[in-house]
Amino acid sequence: MDVAKFQSLISRITEEVSGSPLNGSLESHLNAEHGPGSYLYEEIFEACKTGVRDGWLCNREADGIRFGRVLKATDATHGFSVDVVDMDNVAGPHHVHPNGEIDLIMPLSNGATFDTRPAGWCVYEPGSAHRPTVASGRALVLYLLPQGAIQFTPASH
Repeated sequence: MDVAKFQSLISRITEEVSGSPLNGSLESHLNAEHGPGSYLYEEIFEACKTGVRDGWLCNREADGIRFGRVLKATDATHGFSVDVVDMDNVAGPHHVHPNGEIDLIMPLSNGATFDTRPAGWCVYEPGSAHRPTVASGRALVLYLLPQGAIQFTPASH
């Protein structure tokens, strides 16, 4: 696995969701079709673990969070950027998703959650905001951001 193969793998999901409204219906679809135990979920999870191990994913660190934007929003990813974070019982910086956000939660510790959610897909609608939090252990989280749009907010949130 390398960045080019990872892009090809991720483009399978970005092609499928391209043009879909980012909402609860999309979240339900992704969990039903590509949830934990499915071929695509497990393939992406293994690719992310390999990328972290080999140093091309999560190759930066700040405030106890390893992170990195592995793919910019391009035609190859159907207009989605791809970031992966490695978090262990920590809350990240508060931010807004101008165009929404699609997250793939991949617990590395048994029972680890992301924003109180277990393994699987989580979809945030356009204009939503949160302070991404991993609790009860360590998890990798893959973020798909339409047009790469994210707005970090002041620390007071």
